[in-house]
Amino acid sequence: MTSLVTRPVDLEWRHAAHNYKPLPVTLARGEGSWLFDVDGHRYLDMLCAYSAMNFGHRHPALIAAAHEQLDKLTLTSRAFSNDALGPYCAALTELCGKEAAVLMNTGAEAVETALKIARRWGYERKGIAANAATIIVFDGNFHGRTTTIVGFSSDEESREGFGPFTPGFRRVPYGDLAAVQRAMDDTVAAVLVEPIQGEAGVLIPPAGFMRGLRDMCAAYNVLLLADEVQSGFGRTGALFACDHDDVVPDVYILGKALGGGIMPLSACVANWDVMDVLTPGSHGSTFGGNPLACAVGTAVIDLVRDGVLFARAAALEPMLRDALVALQGYGVDAVRTRGLWAGVDLSAEVGTARAMAEDLLTRGLLSKDTHGQTLRLSPPLTISDDDLRWGLDRVVESVHALQT
Repeated sequence: MTSLVTRPVDLEWRHAAHNYKPLPVTLARGEGSWLFDVDGHRYLDMLCAYSAMNFGHRHPALIAAAHEQLDKLTLTSRAFSNDALGPYCAALTELCGKEAAVLMNTGAEAVETALKIARRWGYERKGIAANAATIIVFDGNFHGRTTTIVGFSSDEESREGFGPFTPGFRRVPYGDLAAVQRAMDDTVAAVLVEPIQGEAGVLIPPAGFMRGLRDMCAAYNVLLLADEVQSGFGRTGALFACDHDDVVPDVYILGKALGGGIMPLSACVANWDVMDVLTPGSHGSTFGGNPLACAVGTAVIDLVRDGVLFARAAALEPMLRDALVALQGYGVDAVRTRGLWAGVDLSAEVGTARAMAEDLLTRGLLSKDTHGQTLRLSPPLTISDDDLRWGLDRVVESVHALQT
């Protein structure tokens, strides 16, 4: 039993900034689909660090790659080349069907990188007047927490107290092609979109939206920037969420699962006619493309290259969907699923999604609320059928219990 005097959670409260309100559990160990707290209690991970842990905790191949690289070299900065960067970028661009990658650390950094690429491309290639470039974004977006990114968010909680914000963004309703059309003019350099909005509650756009967006961007000579930080690398039952609509963006924005849940690793991946606007001194990162992250990232690509994990996510979706849809009218108002990803809108009589996440915690399941009434579920792609079924049974129990 952990001493009450030295409990990690107390030290966290005293010394870590209060920018999160975590669920009341202190985790200490992970194995596959399961996490264990400081007192040894076991929990099924149905959040997976917002898709960063797509391959479960401490996947043997990823841990082995990290250990091997730790014995050789961890960081050089980009002042020098390292022997892991080139092979990793070659493998990543081949997987994405693109020609070049720029590596960063976090998803927000990758989004900021894509915005810089788009603006410079707009000035140098499209001929937009200096400092006039516009980027179209969408209501409900979540692309990170930097001041630029929260500046074009529609979530006031993310924005309050952080202005003034960066100009040059035009926000329109998500899924509304007509609104995108109205926002288009000669100043538009790019459209930034999540093919599925994760933080908003796993919102899936209307059929034809992504295809229409791709065609419109091509017609207006505008870059399509696809933020696949949460949706990429198998979460939706395909390599990318864009694949469900046979859409190839101009820039893939990647993160989270890219680093296997071991190293922060993010990337923008594009062809050279877009990427070559970046020149020495125009962009960089001390830790971006570090050998340790590249080694783990290469192992991640080895895991996903054959598509087996994507197929598994697609095959398990009916189990996930059917269990949740059966609750509609019985404490659940709406359900959205794509692969092993679900947003569950709870009815008022059940209470808030935070209350349900806390109840599920007592039943041995980890999940997360968003926007009041929506519960998010994103189990590992490696989860067993029995574990997924067990987890869904706990969700059903919780919905029924919270109504009584």
